[in-house]
Amino acid sequence: MHIQVAKRLQGTEEYYFSKKLREIEQMNQDGTKVINLGIGSPDLPPHPSVVEALHSNAALPNTHAYQGYKGIPALRKAMADWYHRFYHVTLNPDTEVLPLIGSKEGIMHICMTYLQTGDEALVPNPGYPTYRSAVSLSGATVRDYDLTAENNWLPDLDALAKTDLSKVKLMWVNYPNMPTGAKATREFAQKLIAFGKANNILICHDNPYSFILNEEPVSLLQEEGAKEVVLELNSLSKSSNMAGWRVGMLVGKAEWINEVLRFKSNMDSGMFQPLQMAAVKALELGKDWYDQLNAIYRSRREKVFQLLDMLHCEYDKNQVGMFVWAKIPATYDNGYTLSDAVLYKSRVFITPGGIFGSNGNGYIRVSLCQDVKVFDEAIERIKNTINN
Repeated sequence: MHIQVAKRLQGTEEYYFSKKLREIEQMNQDGTKVINLGIGSPDLPPHPSVVEALHSNAALPNTHAYQGYKGIPALRKAMADWYHRFYHVTLNPDTEVLPLIGSKEGIMHICMTYLQTGDEALVPNPGYPTYRSAVSLSGATVRDYDLTAENNWLPDLDALAKTDLSKVKLMWVNYPNMPTGAKATREFAQKLIAFGKANNILICHDNPYSFILNEEPVSLLQEEGAKEVVLELNSLSKSSNMAGWRVGMLVGKAEWINEVLRFKSNMDSGMFQPLQMAAVKALELGKDWYDQLNAIYRSRREKVFQLLDMLHCEYDKNQVGMFVWAKIPATYDNGYTLSDAVLYKSRVFITPGGIFGSNGNGYIRVSLCQDVKVFDEAIERIKNTINN
């Protein structure tokens, strides 16, 4: 018996990491221990007070029921307070904040709320693959916009404005950028908001990396008039070491929050209350938490620079976020070739830039989510194999 998959899935491939991790798992089972420098899943634990809040609230008898779709008031308030404290953005916790079961689900919720067949959405190339797949699953058409090193990995909004944007309903942007580590300037943010207003395009800003190796966390909502055109996603996955906990948020104008909630309320039955209380604790942490985290990432990044020098790659030392993005040497055809060479010769996995779009073909991306000792081991392996 064969049941045909729906058309919406026919153009959607299995996630690259899903396939590659299976191959790496098989290599590990066969006795080849692979060092994985690919995925940005924090290896460090959350703050002890966060874990304690989960334990203590889970031990209570009355915290196990279904929860509201909008999250508990304490969590929405903590999210609004966090935005005010670190981004200097004022949000109404009752109407402008929507907790999410991870910000990745928010990408899908936004696309399913606003896009349909006949619509177009602007998606960065290179960019997080989920933007592309969520747009495709909604039935809309993906329209790439180029990010290049020459333009500091920012879209050329002047060039875009000269094209036919009549079918474009929303634009995905992500700064600090993944995979390139580029930061957006205030000048660019203001220009982006003006671009969205002028062309009636909803600017969807995915903002999970703003605390990682970045002295000044930035939100697009800091800019004047931003609430009229910007929806912003944020997450505790990277900034609070809570990737597996799945806690994110959508912030913006009340009207849009309510419209997304109409879709979301048909997809889940709320977030476990003890988990929400633990998230409140995470959001109450001060600057010292992020400083301590970044000191660790800074020392790891130095090791990654060393590793990339051995591979004769070029990189910008000013990039931020949880990865290092690097241009491969001309001796390799593309990032996939270099990635496979390092995997099969040195038993080290590094992400090929091409999985993020064609503009990433000449690049690789290294995650900072391993201990310094692991990076030392990876460096030794590469030193003894790749250049011999």
